[in-house]
Parts: sequence; C-alpha cells; structure tokens
Amino acid sequence: MKRSVTALIFVLIAAAAVSAQKIYTPERGSAERKAILDSLRVPVERDLKQKVVFVTDNFNVQGMWAFVSGTPQTPSGGTIRLQGTKFEGEEDFWDNNFFALLRKTRGKWAVVTYALGCTDVCYADWWRRHRAPKAIFPYTE
Repeated sequence: MKRSVTALIFVLIAAAAVSAQKIYTPERGSAERKAILDSLRVPVERDLKQKVVFVTDNFNVQGMWAFVSGTPQTPSGGTIRLQGTKFEGEEDFWDNNFFALLRKTRGKWAVVTYALGCTDVCYADWWRRHRAPKAIFPYTE
C-alpha cells in the first residue's frame, strides 16, 4: 500500500511539473529552432522531392514537445512544385501548408507525425493520439 501511495504521489508531481512548463517559441536563429526544423526537413524534403524552407505560423514548444505549422517554400521563396511527388494530380486538394508534432528524446528532436497540404484541421486530435500537451496546438477537438 505504501508503495502505491508513493508511486501515485510521484506521478502527480511529474504531471504537475509538465503542466506547469511554459509554452514558448524558440527564437529565430537559435540552435533549438534549427534542430526542430532540420528534423522536420528530412521527411518533408523526401516527400516533396525538393529543398524546402519553412515559413512558420505557429511554433510552440512545451517541455519535450513541439508543434510547428506554416507554409513550405522553395529556398528562393517560391511555391512548392507537386510534379513528380506523391501529391501530383492532387493540386485541387492541396493547401500549401505543413503541420508537425515533434518530441525530444535522448537530446534529439524527432518527428512524431506531420501532414502536408491539409485542407482541414488535420492535427485536431494529435494531442490525444500521441499524448502530447493539448496547449501547444492552436486548435483541438
């Protein structure tokens, strides 16, 4: 019984610590911002088959979690080309955007999930599905 109470207290303290962490946006040019975006760049460039620069609308970090969204662009500031990608032929159903959830594990940021070209709020249930802090998302179900 004593172990159960001790374990419960530990869990409650850990949960309180996580919920008390502030949400912030890493500063432009910071190592943390670069690490997060570089982690995301790998799968996005693979899917889009071209170099990508991210223009962010939302960039929220809390503890070991990050949510990032915005517009992908070419390095010259141009619109992403869908020809030759898995999105070719879907131009009528493509909004030029990206959404990503990342988690820091063993000191490195890793993509948990991401979406490209969403025409709806494709991340609305990510907090629940991935047990991420609800507060980092601009909209949730």
